[in-house]
Amino acid sequence: MAAESGGSRPPASREDGPSPWVLAGLGLQWFVAMLVFVYAGNWVDRTFGSAPLGLLVGLFVGGGGVFYVTVRRLLASGAPRAGTPESPSTPRRSEQKPDGG
Repeated sequence: MAAESGGSRPPASREDGPSPWVLAGLGLQWFVAMLVFVYAGNWVDRTFGSAPLGLLVGLFVGGGGVFYVTVRRLLASGAPRAGTPESPSTPRRSEQKPDGG
């Protein structure tokens, strides 16, 4: 079969933000990290008899750590930031009108 050119989209560039595969990997990372830390917290609770404490610590440490890693990875991947010239909400200098009358 021949590839159809109608409706096809060019490959994502760096200005479009992170690729869908990066986001899917981050979602899997969230799932695995939370599973591991909650399981470890549950193990601590069973071992030392500190019923909800280990689970809560595992939940917050795992969630906080994976949140930090996710933000760092998204910023490093070239996701546009608010208030920067790369952001779609801020017009580029060539698009701005001059201040003269």
